[in-house]
Amino acid sequence: MKEMIFRILAALIFFTGVGISIYFRRKADRETGETLSRKEDGIPTMTIIRISGLVLWVSPLVFLINPQWMIWSKAYIPDWMRWFGVGIGILVVCGIYWLFTSIGNGITPVSTTRKQHKLVTNGIYRWVRHPLYTIGSSLFIAFGMMADNWFIALLGILAFVGMAIRTPKEEANLIEKFGDEYREYMKRTGKFLPKLGNR
Repeated sequence: MKEMIFRILAALIFFTGVGISIYFRRKADRETGETLSRKEDGIPTMTIIRISGLVLWVSPLVFLINPQWMIWSKAYIPDWMRWFGVGIGILVVCGIYWLFTSIGNGITPVSTTRKQHKLVTNGIYRWVRHPLYTIGSSLFIAFGMMADNWFIALLGILAFVGMAIRTPKEEANLIEKFGDEYREYMKRTGKFLPKLGNR
């Protein structure tokens, strides 16, 4: 019974977060008339993203369909830590909604911006330049905690590392588009977490 409760909570949190993301991404494509593809990032990057993305997204689904298929990666963490994962998951879903409502139609699946993109410095972006990377990877880490599965949690950590590696290219594109405005924005915000002592 306990395992079923954690499985249901993990599914609700995961699919709510993913659903919010899909809704706002499709809305941005529809309202801007632009559908950007991963080809913008180049073939090697696109290939790595597709392969790692497949493993990242399939693993939680495999667990939800039948947890026994992933028993090899059971972490055997205490229940209080799994409940902590539930709490993180709920905060992550709220964070997903906040970041998508903050960036609006500026969201893209690639490191380049939309043609009509304006620099967003409100909402969560007032404090953090790349909250999607922190929050998105945290969704998988929280899922791994709820599922008591070290492999899914590790995938969340690796996803964050991969996105962090791509960040300099993304920031170079933003500096090219916004110039000093973005440089000033970088000075007062944290890359993945708020700057300590920031306004």
